[in-house]
Amino acid sequence: MSSDRTRSWWGWGWEQQALPDAECVGFGALLPGLRDAPRPVPRIADLDLRAPRVAPPAALADRCSTDPADRAAHAQGKAYRDVVRALRGRIDHPPDVVARPRSEQDVVDLLDWAAGAGVAVIPFGGGSSVVGGVEYRGGEHGAALALDTSALDRVLEVDAVSQAARIQAGAFGPGLEGQLREHGLTLRHFPQSFEFSTLGGWLATRAGGHFATVETHVDDLVESLRTVTPIGISSSWRLPGSGAGPSPDRLFLGSEGALGVITEAWMRVRPRPDRRASASVRFDDFDRGLDAVRALAQSGLRPANCRLLDPGEAQLSGAGDGQASVLVLGFEAFGVAVDERLALALELAADHGGTVPERPAGADGGARDAAAEAWRATFLRMPYVRDGLARMGAIVETFETATTWDRIHDLCRDLRGALDAAIADVCGAPGLVNCRLTHVYPDGAAPYFTVIAPARPDAELESWDAIKVAVGEVLVSHEATITHHHAVGRDHRPWYDRQRPEPFAAALRAAKRELDPAAILNPGVLIG
Repeated sequence: MSSDRTRSWWGWGWEQQALPDAECVGFGALLPGLRDAPRPVPRIADLDLRAPRVAPPAALADRCSTDPADRAAHAQGKAYRDVVRALRGRIDHPPDVVARPRSEQDVVDLLDWAAGAGVAVIPFGGGSSVVGGVEYRGGEHGAALALDTSALDRVLEVDAVSQAARIQAGAFGPGLEGQLREHGLTLRHFPQSFEFSTLGGWLATRAGGHFATVETHVDDLVESLRTVTPIGISSSWRLPGSGAGPSPDRLFLGSEGALGVITEAWMRVRPRPDRRASASVRFDDFDRGLDAVRALAQSGLRPANCRLLDPGEAQLSGAGDGQASVLVLGFEAFGVAVDERLALALELAADHGGTVPERPAGADGGARDAAAEAWRATFLRMPYVRDGLARMGAIVETFETATTWDRIHDLCRDLRGALDAAIADVCGAPGLVNCRLTHVYPDGAAPYFTVIAPARPDAELESWDAIKVAVGEVLVSHEATITHHHAVGRDHRPWYDRQRPEPFAAALRAAKRELDPAAILNPGVLIG
């Protein structure tokens, strides 16, 4: 992490990149019914944090902090709800202690102490959760500890023969890639939170990443895991594949810190790509674009980028004029030409009614497609805009799901209808609802919705919560997942509990009892 920049404790990313007041007002003017001036940026000095209720043992004290700035920065994630509460000065359940282990043995010692003292432990990587995954919300524990793994940030070993690397879980995306670059390798996992999230966080939440097809989740890149649980260390063998019973790694992938603390992993890496080709395709009808993407996903062409933006999303990102949907296509490889695959993809898109460029950009390493670059820049900037609009009293939130191709048209239609009705009812005014596909598969896709609406004055949280309930009910009625890659956390629990089969829930509860007998690990996440 850069020493000349400061992480924002209350909002997204770097303090220095937050929208200034004038820019907040400018964005706010685009949506009628917002405040005339933004809420002030909150100050830690103005927070009324309760005093720490516990002190770490002397042997661990130099790895722990009770500083108010540390406690506030580790109190919650970066969802819209978190930002609004911080703007109001609401930090309901700050951790009593923030620990930064410097070794795996420190993690073992911290869990041993917490179990004996009845202290809840919230594993914390980069803190970018948008589903309440790193927030202790109270309970039977006498105190809470935020276990920050960011000091465990090294690439420990590289196996160039097998194309794998042993990486500590606290490595942030840029630091991880920088260390792999020295070997000419890359993990090639770039979630939107890449700059502010860690390998351990990606693994614990089964994060979606760079590739829009095939290796869409970080799961696909895992060779083996090492996880500290309260009853011992689980370390799986390095294997390219195995049919030996249920996978031990699968138990901890997506466990969100409720079963153990992932400390390191052997990850599959690859040479850095040196060939790229990209293009954008216009569709006058979003549904025809969906059909084209389905054909692409089932073609075997395996595009790295295959994101369909509806007209509103295309306009918001600068990739279109708001009159048509835009499909952003990209291919990449190391030492293998990709322009032919792009040409075949464009031919297929044209067969489904798409308007393709006469000369695609970026063939085998040339300039990248302008629409794709505009979308990427807005994609990385949007969380800062979200914070600025939140200061103006707007609802700005996203949700994502996944379903099969035979149901996707109906799902997208019903979600739009439910959102329009809920926004009108809750906010008393229309809002903006955009959709894009983030990841696609031969049998389905992951739609991602953005909601921007004017909240009733000082009722932003209540307004979004009501809209989210409407969304969740539509997802359940279509048997679409409550989350494709944002994880469950605490915010998605009501719908996750309905989605998972009861025999699996029983097995998960049993695993929790055995691995975490004192029930200290991330209480309220997934189970309990």
